[in-house]
Amino acid sequence: MYRITDIRMELNGTESDLKREAARRLRVRPEEIRSLKLYRRSVDARRKDDVHFICTVDVECPRCKAPRDRKITKAEPYRYRLPEIRPLSSRPVVVGFGPAGMFAALILAQAGQRPIVLERGSCVEERQKKTQQFWKIGVLDPECNVQFGEGGAGTFSDGKLNTGTKDPRIRKVLEEFVLAGAPEEILYLAKPHIGTDRLPGAVRNIRKTILSLGGEIYFDTKMTALLTRDGKITGVEFRTQGGTPERLETENVILAIGHSARDTFAMLEAMKLPMEAKPFAVGARIEHLQSMIDKAQYGKFAGHPALGAADYKLAVHLPTGRGVYTFCMCPGGTVVAAASEPGRLVTNGMSEFARDGVNANSALLVNVGPGDFGGEGPLAGMEFQRRLEEKAFELGGGNYRAPAQRVEDFLARRASTGFGSVVPTYPIGVTPCSLDDCLPEVIADSMREGLRQMDTRLKGFASPDAVLTAVETRSSSPVRLLRGEGLQSVGLRGLYPCGEGAGYAGGIVSAAVDGIRCAERVLMAVY
Repeated sequence: MYRITDIRMELNGTESDLKREAARRLRVRPEEIRSLKLYRRSVDARRKDDVHFICTVDVECPRCKAPRDRKITKAEPYRYRLPEIRPLSSRPVVVGFGPAGMFAALILAQAGQRPIVLERGSCVEERQKKTQQFWKIGVLDPECNVQFGEGGAGTFSDGKLNTGTKDPRIRKVLEEFVLAGAPEEILYLAKPHIGTDRLPGAVRNIRKTILSLGGEIYFDTKMTALLTRDGKITGVEFRTQGGTPERLETENVILAIGHSARDTFAMLEAMKLPMEAKPFAVGARIEHLQSMIDKAQYGKFAGHPALGAADYKLAVHLPTGRGVYTFCMCPGGTVVAAASEPGRLVTNGMSEFARDGVNANSALLVNVGPGDFGGEGPLAGMEFQRRLEEKAFELGGGNYRAPAQRVEDFLARRASTGFGSVVPTYPIGVTPCSLDDCLPEVIADSMREGLRQMDTRLKGFASPDAVLTAVETRSSSPVRLLRGEGLQSVGLRGLYPCGEGAGYAGGIVSAAVDGIRCAERVLMAVY
């Protein structure tokens, strides 16, 4: 099997075109190629008058001998292998069933260890109902919402699966999603996504796989304490909604609680678990017409069915030392209400698989660190988030309507009184205002300068009618649970802080990979 990189394919190209070019590169006839499989496909839009695909293919050609060419290499099919398994004296416990916890549990189940999962939120079917209720009438369930429940925060997003990490386990994550019903194209697209409409089905099927292998999953069940003795985990205390505390003995706990489990962070701090405040980013969601983004990115090719909705990724470094960047860009998507605590307002973005909505949105964020938090201790960043969310809640009207402002008004430092061609998509409704009334001055000023600079890179980014909806605070965890040898918590053997909430991931795939790594360490650990 040979892997051939950097093959150009026109937007209307076919597999036959790829086969002909692969044969030319290998110096054989097309009919000599037994099979061809697309390994990777990306869009090259550097020249707006020449937008096309760049492909990598795996080719089976038994008789050919590849010429010397750095773009042709031997290809070995990916095979995930479990580590050598030692018998565990007790069933491992996974706390949290977002991407990190889900894939940790899946690996443990595939290894025959029958994991027990505790998830404070509901199963994805009930979670969808509760989230839709919040978006329709503003009734928030603090235990089951966009942040908490089966699938984690990523379930109500674009289902983006691209990541900056290079870990080979990424392929394992993508293959498991495909086995669970995700589109097969996620295996080869440079920027794969599943979509909010399809992700719940895949999540549900992964749950069924874990259960079929002997795992157990307890929804609506919150871990309330870690039980320890002599610097080692001995079990967990948990409580179902409306129930009394119960205990479960175990020697291994994978702690995959997500970036919004603030009450759990407080419990961990009280027990003096080694942790620290970490930098993250805050800002607002920005919305544009998707047609404008398509035109800016693809020129005359905008709207071509092979391309779909265009995306973008922008970042600038200001003279002040602040970084301003876009994050979680959702083509053809909507801004969503993502609060998890009463009296606090949070925004996020999501897209369905088709990405066919009128607007595009992304977070427009500014880096913040301990010097901005106005407090000390590992939870200072968390309290900083809370203060911003409280101000946004009040500015929006105190009923989960979000404060929003036209970009032209934001740049001019005047309150908005209405909106233009870009209609806000936040489901509960928005209140026109000045975001300077809820954002710290240094954040708002950095966003303004960031908008001006980004507009020179993506024409129309600072267009007058673009809309900013505040506040976005959950870009990543505000704390890091310190890990040491074998990915275990510093000073507490048998506890594996995992994923985005622990400060070691940023997105569905990187969190899932960290879950796999932690599960492997449980299987290999010797005490």
